[in-house]
Amino acid sequence: MSHLSLRAVLITVAVFLLASVAAFSDSQVRTVRLSFVKGDVQIERGSSQHFENAMLNLPITQGSRLRASGDGRAEIEFEDGSTIRLAPNSSIEFPELVLRESGAKASSIKVIKGTAYVDFAGEKNEEFVLQFGDEKLALTHSARLRIGVGDEGAAVAVFKGDIQVEGPSGTLAVKKNQTGNFDFSSSGRDTLVKDIEQEPLDAWDKQQSDYHVRYASNSYQSYSPYSYGTADLAYYGNFFNAPGYGMMWQPYLVGAGWDPFMDGAWAFNPGFGFGWVSAYPWGWTPYHYGSWVFLPGYGWAWQPGGAWNGWYNQPRVLNAPSGFKVPQAPTTGTHSLIVNRGTGSTIVAGNKVVIRNNSAGLGVPRGEVKNLAKASQQVQAHGMVTEHVHTAQAPPMSTAGSRQPGMISGPRSQQQASSPRTSSPAPRSSSPASMPSSHPAPSGGGGRSPR
Repeated sequence: MSHLSLRAVLITVAVFLLASVAAFSDSQVRTVRLSFVKGDVQIERGSSQHFENAMLNLPITQGSRLRASGDGRAEIEFEDGSTIRLAPNSSIEFPELVLRESGAKASSIKVIKGTAYVDFAGEKNEEFVLQFGDEKLALTHSARLRIGVGDEGAAVAVFKGDIQVEGPSGTLAVKKNQTGNFDFSSSGRDTLVKDIEQEPLDAWDKQQSDYHVRYASNSYQSYSPYSYGTADLAYYGNFFNAPGYGMMWQPYLVGAGWDPFMDGAWAFNPGFGFGWVSAYPWGWTPYHYGSWVFLPGYGWAWQPGGAWNGWYNQPRVLNAPSGFKVPQAPTTGTHSLIVNRGTGSTIVAGNKVVIRNNSAGLGVPRGEVKNLAKASQQVQAHGMVTEHVHTAQAPPMSTAGSRQPGMISGPRSQQQASSPRTSSPAPRSSSPASMPSSHPAPSGGGGRSPR
Protein backbone atom coordinates (compact mmCIF):
# COMPACT_ATOMS: atom_id res chain seq x y z
CA MET A 1 0.00 0.00 0.00
CA SER A 2 1.34 3.42 -0.98
CA HIS A 3 1.86 6.22 1.53
CA LEU A 4 -0.99 8.18 -0.09
CA SER A 5 -3.37 5.22 0.16
CA LEU A 6 -2.38 4.59 3.76
CA ARG A 7 -2.90 8.23 4.60
CA ALA A 8 -6.35 8.17 3.01
CA VAL A 9 -7.32 5.12 5.06
CA LEU A 10 -6.04 6.71 8.28
CA ILE A 11 -7.97 9.91 7.57
CA THR A 12 -11.12 7.90 6.91
CA VAL A 13 -10.69 5.95 10.15
CA ALA A 14 -10.04 9.16 12.11
CA VAL A 15 -13.16 10.81 10.71
CA PHE A 16 -15.19 7.71 11.57
CA LEU A 17 -13.85 7.65 15.11
CA LEU A 18 -14.56 11.34 15.61
CA ALA A 19 -18.09 10.87 14.33
CA SER A 20 -18.54 7.88 16.60
CA VAL A 21 -17.32 9.84 19.61
CA ALA A 22 -19.70 12.69 18.78
CA ALA A 23 -22.59 10.25 18.37
CA PHE A 24 -21.71 8.48 21.60
CA SER A 25 -21.51 11.73 23.51
CA ASP A 26 -25.10 12.48 22.52
CA SER A 27 -26.41 8.99 23.17
CA GLN A 28 -26.13 8.70 26.94
CA VAL A 29 -29.15 6.86 28.26
CA ARG A 30 -31.95 8.92 29.79
CA THR A 31 -35.04 7.57 31.46
CA VAL A 32 -38.22 9.54 32.00
CA ARG A 33 -41.02 8.39 34.27
CA LEU A 34 -44.42 6.92 33.49
CA SER A 35 -45.96 8.79 36.42
CA PHE A 36 -49.67 8.04 35.99
CA VAL A 37 -51.52 5.06 34.52
CA LYS A 38 -55.27 4.51 34.52
CA GLY A 39 -57.25 2.12 32.38
CA ASP A 40 -55.92 0.49 29.23
CA VAL A 41 -52.41 1.84 28.64
CA GLN A 42 -49.76 -0.06 26.68
CA ILE A 43 -46.11 0.49 25.87
CA GLU A 44 -43.81 -0.67 23.09
CA ARG A 45 -40.16 -0.18 24.00
CA GLY A 46 -38.52 0.14 20.60
CA SER A 47 -36.51 -3.06 20.38
CA SER A 48 -39.35 -5.27 21.66
CA GLN A 49 -41.54 -4.68 18.57
CA HIS A 50 -44.74 -5.45 20.48
CA PHE A 51 -47.03 -3.66 22.92
CA GLU A 52 -47.44 -4.80 26.51
CA ASN A 53 -49.39 -3.50 29.48
CA ALA A 54 -47.75 -0.42 30.96
CA MET A 55 -46.91 -0.19 34.65
CA LEU A 56 -46.80 2.87 36.86
CA ASN A 57 -43.22 4.10 37.41
CA LEU A 58 -41.92 2.23 34.39
CA PRO A 59 -38.84 4.01 32.99
CA ILE A 60 -39.35 5.21 29.42
CA THR A 61 -36.33 5.36 27.14
CA GLN A 62 -35.63 6.58 23.62
CA GLY A 63 -37.62 4.78 20.93
CA SER A 64 -40.53 3.87 23.20
CA ARG A 65 -44.14 4.24 22.09
CA LEU A 66 -47.08 4.71 24.44
CA ARG A 67 -50.78 4.35 23.67
CA ALA A 68 -53.97 4.76 25.69
CA SER A 69 -56.99 2.81 24.46
CA GLY A 70 -60.62 2.90 25.53
CA ASP A 71 -60.73 4.82 28.78
CA GLY A 72 -56.96 4.75 29.30
CA ARG A 73 -55.02 7.80 30.47
CA ALA A 74 -51.35 8.28 31.19
CA GLU A 75 -48.79 10.88 32.26
CA ILE A 76 -45.08 11.07 31.53
CA GLU A 77 -42.89 13.12 33.85
CA PHE A 78 -39.48 14.48 32.81
CA GLU A 79 -36.47 15.24 35.01
CA ASP A 80 -37.27 18.94 35.33
CA GLY A 81 -40.92 18.29 36.21
CA SER A 82 -42.31 18.85 32.71
CA THR A 83 -45.22 16.55 31.92
CA ILE A 84 -47.17 15.13 29.00
CA ARG A 85 -50.61 13.73 29.69
CA LEU A 86 -52.23 11.33 27.26
CA ALA A 87 -56.00 11.23 26.72
CA PRO A 88 -57.96 8.08 25.79
CA ASN A 89 -57.51 6.71 22.27
CA SER A 90 -54.23 8.54 21.83
CA SER A 91 -50.64 7.53 21.16
CA ILE A 92 -47.21 9.16 21.30
CA GLU A 93 -43.63 8.08 20.72
CA PHE A 94 -40.21 9.26 21.89
CA PRO A 95 -37.77 9.49 18.94
CA GLU A 96 -35.11 11.15 21.11
CA LEU A 97 -34.31 11.06 24.82
CA VAL A 98 -30.60 11.79 25.19
CA LEU A 99 -28.08 13.80 27.15
CA ARG A 100 -25.94 16.11 25.03
CA GLU A 101 -22.21 16.39 25.56
CA SER A 102 -22.90 19.93 26.78
CA GLY A 103 -25.10 18.56 29.55
CA ALA A 104 -28.35 19.61 27.90
CA LYS A 105 -31.20 17.12 27.91
CA ALA A 106 -32.75 16.62 24.49
CA SER A 107 -36.31 15.32 24.27
CA SER A 108 -38.32 14.77 21.10
CA ILE A 109 -41.94 13.63 21.40
CA LYS A 110 -44.25 12.83 18.49
CA VAL A 111 -48.01 12.90 18.93
CA ILE A 112 -49.21 10.21 16.54
CA LYS A 113 -52.95 10.53 17.14
CA GLY A 114 -55.45 11.74 19.69
CA THR A 115 -54.90 14.38 22.36
CA ALA A 116 -51.86 15.18 24.48
CA TYR A 117 -51.59 17.87 27.16
CA VAL A 118 -48.12 19.38 27.51
CA ASP A 119 -46.79 21.31 30.49
CA PHE A 120 -43.21 22.45 29.87
CA ALA A 121 -41.27 23.77 32.87
CA GLY A 122 -38.96 25.91 30.74
CA GLU A 123 -35.65 25.22 32.48
CA LYS A 124 -32.42 26.27 30.77
CA ASN A 125 -30.34 23.77 28.81
CA GLU A 126 -33.45 21.77 27.89
CA GLU A 127 -34.24 20.87 24.28
CA PHE A 128 -37.93 19.96 24.10
CA VAL A 129 -39.38 19.37 20.64
CA LEU A 130 -42.95 18.30 19.86
CA GLN A 131 -43.91 16.80 16.50
CA PHE A 132 -47.25 16.04 14.87
CA GLY A 133 -47.86 15.37 11.19
CA ASP A 134 -45.22 17.34 9.30
CA GLU A 135 -45.21 20.11 11.89
CA LYS A 136 -42.92 20.61 14.84
CA LEU A 137 -42.45 23.14 17.62
CA ALA A 138 -39.47 23.65 19.89
CA LEU A 139 -40.36 24.90 23.37
CA THR A 140 -37.80 27.27 24.83
CA HIS A 141 -39.66 28.75 27.79
CA SER A 142 -42.48 27.79 30.12
CA ALA A 143 -45.65 26.86 28.24
CA ARG A 144 -48.84 24.87 28.60
CA LEU A 145 -50.73 23.58 25.60
CA ARG A 146 -52.75 20.77 24.14
CA ILE A 147 -52.22 19.05 20.82
CA GLY A 148 -55.13 17.28 19.11
CA VAL A 149 -54.27 15.16 16.08
CA GLY A 150 -56.90 13.69 13.75
CA ASP A 151 -56.85 12.03 10.34
CA GLU A 152 -57.11 15.27 8.37
CA GLY A 153 -55.29 17.73 10.54
CA ALA A 154 -54.30 18.92 13.97
CA ALA A 155 -55.01 21.74 16.40
CA VAL A 156 -52.78 23.28 19.05
CA ALA A 157 -54.36 25.28 21.88
CA VAL A 158 -52.05 27.41 24.04
CA PHE A 159 -53.08 27.90 27.67
CA LYS A 160 -49.85 29.58 28.76
CA GLY A 161 -46.89 31.16 26.96
CA ASP A 162 -46.46 31.49 23.21
CA ILE A 163 -45.12 29.08 20.60
CA GLN A 164 -43.85 28.93 17.03
CA VAL A 165 -45.05 25.97 14.96
CA GLU A 166 -42.99 25.15 11.89
CA GLY A 167 -44.51 23.24 8.98
CA PRO A 168 -44.48 22.83 5.19
CA SER A 169 -46.47 26.05 4.74
CA GLY A 170 -44.23 28.13 7.01
CA THR A 171 -44.24 29.21 10.65
CA LEU A 172 -47.38 29.95 12.64
CA ALA A 173 -47.14 31.91 15.89
CA VAL A 174 -49.73 30.92 18.51
CA LYS A 175 -50.12 32.93 21.71
CA LYS A 176 -51.94 32.37 24.97
CA ASN A 177 -55.68 31.66 24.56
CA GLN A 178 -55.26 31.05 20.84
CA THR A 179 -55.62 27.91 18.71
CA GLY A 180 -53.57 27.01 15.68
CA ASN A 181 -55.27 24.74 13.13
CA PHE A 182 -53.12 22.69 10.75
CA ASP A 183 -54.43 21.07 7.57
CA PHE A 184 -52.81 17.77 6.55
CA SER A 185 -54.27 17.88 3.03
CA SER A 186 -52.38 18.94 -0.08
CA SER A 187 -53.53 22.53 0.33
CA GLY A 188 -51.85 22.63 3.73
CA ARG A 189 -53.55 25.80 4.93
CA ASP A 190 -52.84 26.78 8.52
CA THR A 191 -55.20 29.12 10.36
CA LEU A 192 -55.14 30.97 13.67
CA VAL A 193 -58.22 31.25 15.90
CA LYS A 194 -58.23 33.72 18.79
CA ASP A 195 -60.15 31.41 21.06
CA ILE A 196 -60.02 27.92 22.61
CA GLU A 197 -62.90 25.46 22.51
CA GLN A 198 -63.51 23.41 25.61
CA GLU A 199 -62.79 19.67 25.64
CA PRO A 200 -64.06 16.95 28.03
CA LEU A 201 -60.73 16.21 29.76
CA ASP A 202 -59.76 19.80 30.53
CA ALA A 203 -60.94 19.37 34.13
CA TRP A 204 -58.85 16.23 34.57
CA ASP A 205 -55.77 17.86 33.09
CA LYS A 206 -56.22 20.90 35.32
CA GLN A 207 -56.59 18.72 38.41
CA GLN A 208 -53.37 16.86 37.62
CA SER A 209 -51.53 20.10 36.91
CA ASP A 210 -52.74 21.66 40.18
CA TYR A 211 -51.53 18.58 42.04
CA HIS A 212 -47.99 19.04 40.73
CA VAL A 213 -48.02 22.77 41.47
CA ARG A 214 -49.27 22.27 45.01
CA TYR A 215 -46.95 19.48 46.09
CA ALA A 216 -43.81 19.91 44.00
CA SER A 217 -40.87 20.81 46.20
CA ASN A 218 -38.85 23.95 45.60
CA SER A 219 -35.93 22.46 47.50
CA TYR A 220 -35.73 19.03 45.89
CA GLN A 221 -31.99 19.53 45.29
CA SER A 222 -31.43 18.78 48.96
CA TYR A 223 -32.69 15.22 48.58
CA SER A 224 -32.84 14.39 44.87
CA PRO A 225 -30.82 15.26 41.76
CA TYR A 226 -34.05 15.74 39.79
CA SER A 227 -37.49 17.19 40.45
CA TYR A 228 -39.64 14.42 38.99
CA GLY A 229 -41.32 12.36 41.65
CA THR A 230 -40.97 15.00 44.36
CA ALA A 231 -44.66 16.01 44.34
CA ASP A 232 -45.58 12.42 45.15
CA LEU A 233 -43.11 12.32 48.03
CA ALA A 234 -44.77 15.42 49.52
CA TYR A 235 -48.32 14.10 49.16
CA TYR A 236 -47.88 10.44 50.13
CA GLY A 237 -45.39 10.85 52.98
CA ASN A 238 -43.07 13.17 54.84
CA PHE A 239 -39.49 13.76 55.90
CA PHE A 240 -38.44 13.53 59.53
CA ASN A 241 -35.20 13.76 61.47
CA ALA A 242 -34.23 10.32 62.75
CA PRO A 243 -31.65 10.46 65.58
CA GLY A 244 -28.32 9.14 64.34
CA TYR A 245 -29.45 9.02 60.70
CA GLY A 246 -30.48 12.54 59.73
CA MET A 247 -33.32 13.40 57.38
CA MET A 248 -35.36 10.38 56.32
CA TRP A 249 -38.61 9.97 54.39
CA GLN A 250 -41.42 7.56 55.12
CA PRO A 251 -44.77 7.00 53.39
CA TYR A 252 -48.04 7.45 55.24
CA LEU A 253 -50.28 4.43 55.92
CA VAL A 254 -47.55 2.01 56.98
CA GLY A 255 -47.10 0.00 60.14
CA ALA A 256 -45.02 -2.81 61.61
CA GLY A 257 -45.69 -5.33 58.86
CA TRP A 258 -44.76 -3.20 55.87
CA ASP A 259 -41.58 -3.19 53.78
CA PRO A 260 -40.80 -1.12 50.65
CA PHE A 261 -40.87 -4.11 48.31
CA MET A 262 -44.29 -5.57 48.99
CA ASP A 263 -45.82 -4.39 45.70
CA GLY A 264 -44.17 -3.96 42.33
CA ALA A 265 -42.51 -5.98 39.60
CA TRP A 266 -39.19 -7.01 38.17
CA ALA A 267 -39.59 -5.59 34.66
CA PHE A 268 -37.38 -6.74 31.81
CA ASN A 269 -35.90 -4.46 29.17
CA PRO A 270 -33.90 -6.04 26.30
CA GLY A 271 -31.20 -3.39 26.57
CA PHE A 272 -30.89 -3.23 30.36
CA GLY A 273 -32.09 -6.51 31.85
CA PHE A 274 -34.33 -6.65 34.92
CA GLY A 275 -35.05 -3.57 37.02
CA TRP A 276 -37.38 -3.06 39.95
CA VAL A 277 -40.55 -1.05 39.23
CA SER A 278 -42.47 -0.01 42.33
CA ALA A 279 -46.27 -0.13 42.28
CA TYR A 280 -46.60 2.66 44.85
CA PRO A 281 -47.74 6.03 43.47
CA TRP A 282 -44.71 7.68 45.13
CA GLY A 283 -42.38 4.87 44.05
CA TRP A 284 -39.96 6.62 41.71
CA THR A 285 -37.22 8.61 43.45
CA PRO A 286 -36.76 6.27 46.48
CA TYR A 287 -36.07 3.35 44.11
CA HIS A 288 -33.59 5.15 41.86
CA TYR A 289 -31.62 7.06 44.46
CA GLY A 290 -30.51 6.62 48.07
CA SER A 291 -31.13 3.65 50.37
CA TRP A 292 -33.94 1.99 52.27
CA VAL A 293 -32.99 1.72 55.93
CA PHE A 294 -34.74 -0.17 58.71
CA LEU A 295 -34.97 2.05 61.81
CA PRO A 296 -35.95 0.42 65.12
CA GLY A 297 -38.97 2.26 66.43
CA TYR A 298 -39.81 3.75 63.03
CA GLY A 299 -39.76 0.88 60.55
CA TRP A 300 -38.54 1.25 56.98
CA ALA A 301 -37.57 4.72 55.79
CA TRP A 302 -35.81 6.12 52.76
CA GLN A 303 -32.47 7.94 53.07
CA PRO A 304 -31.40 10.17 50.14
CA GLY A 305 -27.86 10.15 48.81
CA GLY A 306 -25.43 8.39 46.49
CA ALA A 307 -25.68 8.12 42.71
CA TRP A 308 -28.82 8.19 40.60
CA ASN A 309 -29.72 4.86 38.96
CA GLY A 310 -31.57 4.83 35.66
CA TRP A 311 -33.36 1.81 34.27
CA TYR A 312 -31.27 -1.01 35.73
CA ASN A 313 -31.61 -0.40 39.41
CA GLN A 314 -31.58 -2.63 42.46
CA PRO A 315 -32.46 -0.46 45.47
CA ARG A 316 -30.02 -0.55 48.36
CA VAL A 317 -31.20 -2.05 51.65
CA LEU A 318 -29.42 -1.27 54.92
CA ASN A 319 -29.82 -2.48 58.50
CA ALA A 320 -32.45 -5.07 57.52
CA PRO A 321 -34.14 -6.86 60.45
CA SER A 322 -33.67 -10.52 61.21
CA GLY A 323 -35.63 -12.72 58.83
CA PHE A 324 -35.73 -10.21 55.97
CA LYS A 325 -34.49 -11.67 52.71
CA VAL A 326 -32.56 -9.20 50.59
CA PRO A 327 -34.49 -8.89 47.33
CA GLN A 328 -32.88 -10.34 44.22
CA ALA A 329 -33.60 -9.83 40.53
CA PRO A 330 -34.49 -12.89 38.41
CA THR A 331 -31.46 -14.53 36.82
CA THR A 332 -33.28 -16.07 33.87
CA GLY A 333 -36.19 -15.30 31.59
CA THR A 334 -37.45 -12.13 29.94
CA HIS A 335 -40.98 -11.82 31.34
CA SER A 336 -41.90 -9.37 34.07
CA LEU A 337 -42.30 -10.89 37.52
CA ILE A 338 -45.08 -9.39 39.62
CA VAL A 339 -44.64 -9.08 43.40
CA ASN A 340 -47.87 -8.59 45.32
CA ARG A 341 -47.67 -9.06 49.08
CA GLY A 342 -49.39 -5.90 50.30
CA THR A 343 -52.92 -5.21 51.51
CA GLY A 344 -53.58 -2.44 48.99
CA SER A 345 -56.61 -0.17 49.07
CA THR A 346 -59.95 -0.54 47.34
CA ILE A 347 -62.20 2.01 45.67
CA VAL A 348 -65.68 1.04 46.86
CA ALA A 349 -67.63 3.86 45.20
CA GLY A 350 -67.04 6.70 42.81
CA ASN A 351 -66.37 9.21 45.58
CA LYS A 352 -65.05 6.98 48.38
CA VAL A 353 -61.96 4.89 49.01
CA VAL A 354 -61.29 2.38 51.75
CA ILE A 355 -57.66 2.67 52.91
CA ARG A 356 -56.13 -0.22 54.81
CA ASN A 357 -53.10 -0.34 57.05
CA ASN A 358 -49.79 -1.05 55.32
CA SER A 359 -51.17 0.02 51.94
CA ALA A 360 -48.52 2.80 51.84
CA GLY A 361 -50.81 4.78 49.54
CA LEU A 362 -51.32 2.01 46.99
CA GLY A 363 -54.62 2.69 45.22
CA VAL A 364 -55.08 6.14 46.78
CA PRO A 365 -55.73 8.62 43.93
CA ARG A 366 -53.11 11.33 44.07
CA GLY A 367 -54.28 14.61 45.53
CA GLU A 368 -57.86 13.40 45.98
CA VAL A 369 -57.82 12.69 49.73
CA LYS A 370 -57.61 16.06 51.44
CA ASN A 371 -55.52 15.11 54.47
CA LEU A 372 -53.60 11.88 53.95
CA ALA A 373 -51.53 12.46 57.10
CA LYS A 374 -54.70 12.53 59.23
CA ALA A 375 -56.06 9.48 57.41
CA SER A 376 -52.79 7.70 58.19
CA GLN A 377 -53.25 8.36 61.92
CA GLN A 378 -56.78 6.98 61.78
CA VAL A 379 -55.61 3.89 59.92
CA GLN A 380 -52.96 3.26 62.56
CA ALA A 381 -55.64 3.45 65.26
CA HIS A 382 -58.44 1.49 63.55
CA GLY A 383 -56.79 -0.62 60.82
CA MET A 384 -58.67 1.06 57.98
CA VAL A 385 -60.54 4.23 57.15
CA THR A 386 -63.08 5.34 54.52
CA GLU A 387 -62.29 8.67 52.87
CA HIS A 388 -64.09 10.82 50.34
CA VAL A 389 -62.17 11.56 47.17
CA HIS A 390 -62.46 14.76 45.17
CA THR A 391 -62.18 13.89 41.50
CA ALA A 392 -62.49 16.14 38.48
CA GLN A 393 -65.37 14.60 36.56
CA ALA A 394 -65.30 14.37 32.78
CA PRO A 395 -67.58 12.72 30.22
CA PRO A 396 -66.24 9.74 28.22
CA MET A 397 -63.78 10.49 25.43
CA SER A 398 -65.15 7.95 22.93
CA THR A 399 -64.16 10.00 19.90
CA ALA A 400 -60.68 11.09 20.96
CA GLY A 401 -58.22 10.80 18.13
CA SER A 402 -60.85 11.35 15.40
CA ARG A 403 -61.58 15.04 15.99
CA GLN A 404 -60.85 17.52 13.29
CA PRO A 405 -58.60 20.57 13.59
CA GLY A 406 -60.12 23.29 15.76
CA MET A 407 -61.85 20.89 18.18
CA ILE A 408 -59.68 21.94 21.11
CA SER A 409 -60.33 22.27 24.82
CA GLY A 410 -61.03 25.54 26.49
CA PRO A 411 -58.74 27.43 28.85
CA ARG A 412 -58.40 26.19 32.38
CA SER A 413 -59.56 28.40 35.23
CA GLN A 414 -56.90 29.62 37.60
CA GLN A 415 -56.85 28.21 41.11
CA GLN A 416 -54.76 29.17 44.09
CA ALA A 417 -52.60 26.25 45.28
CA SER A 418 -52.00 25.82 48.97
CA SER A 419 -48.72 24.85 50.54
CA PRO A 420 -47.93 21.18 51.15
CA ARG A 421 -48.05 19.74 54.64
CA THR A 422 -44.84 19.57 56.62
CA SER A 423 -45.73 17.60 59.78
CA SER A 424 -43.38 14.75 60.68
CA PRO A 425 -44.29 11.20 61.73
CA ALA A 426 -43.83 10.20 65.36
CA PRO A 427 -41.75 7.17 66.31
CA ARG A 428 -43.69 3.99 66.91
CA SER A 429 -43.90 2.70 70.44
CA SER A 430 -42.33 -0.61 69.52
CA SER A 431 -39.98 -1.90 66.89
CA PRO A 432 -41.63 -3.35 63.78
CA ALA A 433 -41.66 -7.11 63.48
CA SER A 434 -39.42 -8.87 61.01
CA MET A 435 -40.55 -8.61 57.43
CA PRO A 436 -42.28 -11.59 55.79
CA SER A 437 -39.87 -13.56 53.63
CA SER A 438 -42.01 -16.10 51.79
CA HIS A 439 -41.83 -14.15 48.54
CA PRO A 440 -38.71 -12.54 47.11
CA ALA A 441 -38.79 -8.85 46.27
CA PRO A 442 -36.19 -6.53 44.79
CA SER A 443 -32.67 -6.30 45.91
CA GLY A 444 -30.39 -3.93 47.60
CA GLY A 445 -26.77 -4.13 46.82
CA GLY A 446 -24.28 -2.74 49.26
CA GLY A 447 -24.28 0.97 49.89
CA ARG A 448 -23.60 3.18 52.87
CA SER A 449 -23.82 2.04 56.45
CA PRO A 450 -26.22 3.88 58.75
CA ARG A 451 -24.63 6.69 60.64
